[in-house]
Amino acid sequence: MTKLETKPSTNDPKEKLLNGNIFKTMLSLSIPAIIGMVVIGLYNFMDAVFVGRMVSSTAMTAVKVAYPFTLLNSGISTLIGTGSASILSRAIGKKDQDTINKIMGNLISLVLILSSVVMVVGMIFTKQFLMLSGAKGEILAEATRYLKIVFIGSLFVNFAQASNMVIRGEGKLKIAMLIMGSGAILNIVLDPLFILAFGKENGILGAAVATVTAQLLQAIWAMVYFLKKSDNVKIHKIKIYGSITKQVLGVGVSAMLMQVMSMVQQTIMYNTAERFGGSEWQTILGAALSLQAFSFIPLWGISQGYQPAIGTNYGAKQYGRVRSFTKSFMIAATILAVLFYIPIMVAPEAMLSMFITDSAITAAGAPMLRVMFSAYITYGVLILGITFFQAIGKGGNAAILTLLRQVILFLPLVLLLPYVFNPGVEGVFYAQLITDAIVLLLGVILLIVAFGKMRNEEKQLVLQS
Repeated sequence: MTKLETKPSTNDPKEKLLNGNIFKTMLSLSIPAIIGMVVIGLYNFMDAVFVGRMVSSTAMTAVKVAYPFTLLNSGISTLIGTGSASILSRAIGKKDQDTINKIMGNLISLVLILSSVVMVVGMIFTKQFLMLSGAKGEILAEATRYLKIVFIGSLFVNFAQASNMVIRGEGKLKIAMLIMGSGAILNIVLDPLFILAFGKENGILGAAVATVTAQLLQAIWAMVYFLKKSDNVKIHKIKIYGSITKQVLGVGVSAMLMQVMSMVQQTIMYNTAERFGGSEWQTILGAALSLQAFSFIPLWGISQGYQPAIGTNYGAKQYGRVRSFTKSFMIAATILAVLFYIPIMVAPEAMLSMFITDSAITAAGAPMLRVMFSAYITYGVLILGITFFQAIGKGGNAAILTLLRQVILFLPLVLLLPYVFNPGVEGVFYAQLITDAIVLLLGVILLIVAFGKMRNEEKQLVLQS
């Protein structure tokens, strides 16, 4: 080593991913990612809590009925962000600086175009969208007011979330956590203040404005990071790069489908719950889905830490580390799932009472909350399986698992099972359990096949060397 050469820094994210201790690297990637994703989940979760407590249960139901349609934006940001982060991780592993330099300019262009479409279409057809979920009367009116404001902030939320995924793909999990965390904490602070400022009659508007304001400030911070702070990923020419966009779409479409299909899935669930159980069961379903969405967030967080570890090592053809990271992350994800699984299964009424003040409604919903969460303990493995295929650029397998879980299997079950169960509304909750069991089995099979192919390629590399 000459005097001009330097030993790779142990603080260098790429060095940690490629050569660092597996367990320590997993913790350094996962903890900030989990915290960051948890605070992201607090946006809608806390909107529902504050509106339910400070305005009314009707307003809370309106927020939850509106939530699936906010996933239009989540779908866009996830499509762009997941695809861009996957490309970045693999480019870092291959030392492809030309590709790295194109990522943010391409991301900004896609965000501008797709966010504008979502905002315009969303603003025009807000009421029509909400009617698909079975929303009626006061719930429909309140949900329409809330959702229109949320659509106005499409550009801010999409840039903030997509760019944050790129920061995580760069391996800068702490910075990503700070940016997302600041926005979520600001939303929590602003929610009650804006609800009070707008008054009880317009409290739901206050919650929506608080959310958009927090997302705007979060987007500004992310922009400043890429303009002035990032060491590797800078904003260069803002344009659509065909080769980059093709890869973004190929990888990100499965992640987008998970968000958009969640919108379809939850819309049909709300509609079916209303038909077979009335507005009371829409309220129960809204609270149950809030708990499910929030409990998913830490698992998504650990998957965000998993993605750069797998993408970078896969790009560098270090397949042994890919296997080691996968084993460690899946054990950690299962332990994390247990922490949420136990309180929900032991005290479902207490969990529902965070959103619903009527004890009779929480008592009716408690058994079905247990059913919905029965398979939750396996979700870490399922989510990491989907993330694995996204990270290595095999979006097709991830898309298959996503479509099966949220459309191909689930939708027929949620429409047919209410005619089998008595009361029929219970079929809505059992549909989720049956779907999860089948998709988990298929996901494990696909992972076994993928790792088998990696072992074969690893043997070939050894022979060639």
